[in-house]
Amino acid sequence: MTTVYTRENENGDIVEVFGCQQPGMSLTPRDDASVEVRKFFRLPAEIISVSSRQFKLQLFATDLLDRVDAWVAQQPRDVRIAYDYSGVFVKDSPMMMAGFAAMGFNPQQIDDFFAAAAQL
Repeated sequence: MTTVYTRENENGDIVEVFGCQQPGMSLTPRDDASVEVRKFFRLPAEIISVSSRQFKLQLFATDLLDRVDAWVAQQPRDVRIAYDYSGVFVKDSPMMMAGFAAMGFNPQQIDDFFAAAAQL
């Protein structure tokens, strides 16, 4: 086992890992096999897109499908085409951001929606 050095945020979560002490930085020495270090390297990747099937099934699961369909029906034709024929829905695309804003979602709710959709 090797010693690594970590920098933590205000919550105590590791935000950086170094192989040696860094000049001018207050770092915590840890065993490279420690639970905290292993957890840091296994952080899940941010979900930035889901398939159309996943997205629409999540809308259905959260009782939003009819509401979103009604909103989409009122949008310009390019938005309607994108909603109907896209194979992938990208979280930070302008259409998605407008739709989530219209549904009253905050950023955490959007992240949670995509995380749940990715599991379908």
